[in-house]
Amino acid sequence: QIQLVESGGGLVQPGESLRLSCTAPSKIVGLYRVQWFRQPPGQPREFVASILPNGDTAYLNSVKGRFTISADRAENTVKLQMTNLKPEDTAAYYCNADGSQWSRPIYWGQGTQVIVSS
Repeated sequence: QIQLVESGGGLVQPGESLRLSCTAPSKIVGLYRVQWFRQPPGQPREFVASILPNGDTAYLNSVKGRFTISADRAENTVKLQMTNLKPEDTAAYYCNADGSQWSRPIYWGQGTQVIVSS
């Protein structure tokens, strides 16, 4: 059973930063598309950022320039560095490992809460 474990969430003020981490088994980082999704209160889950095994990244338009996704194969983690946080970034953030492109399974973490409030 593959487990993805998110960490790093918390309560911050607008303009501050947080770094989320997704720890995964070694075969995930480097072989899967690893993504961050978020689900604001009362809203559907939405894509935030992704990183492919070749290092290509993609972002939700509203976080471009503020969020950075990166993979550390030595530590088997995928991080989401979030800067200049806004109240609208408040959400539960989920790590996702999507192997469907290579006929592999899809895995989700349990989520970590981010609250941006003054």
